[in-house]
Amino acid sequence: MLRLLSDENFHGDIVRGLRRRFSELDLVRVQDAGLSVIDDPALLSWASKENRILLTHDRATMPLHAAERFRKGLNVAGVFIVDDRASLGHLIDELSLVIECTEQSEWQEIMFYFPLPQS
Repeated sequence: MLRLLSDENFHGDIVRGLRRRFSELDLVRVQDAGLSVIDDPALLSWASKENRILLTHDRATMPLHAAERFRKGLNVAGVFIVDDRASLGHLIDELSLVIECTEQSEWQEIMFYFPLPQS
């Protein structure tokens, strides 16, 4: 099962929905880890050290900070950029599928956007 970290402004209903589906879900909220006051680069660094995929709604700055880590050759455990304007139920379904069907190692050095593109 994936190890996740939700950033400070990540939608609590998504976190609760995922926890309802996966009682054993290893998801830490930034607030619970005492990380609310650190900046994005430090948060990505912490997530990497703890091997946690970062869940964020920050489409503006977080991709830039993750790309900077990639450019510098620094580890990124994975970043899921989740569009907070999409249906919460749909996002929970998609994240659940990824949690259930993938391994932590598959997301190393990956920045992935949700919801998935519709064809």
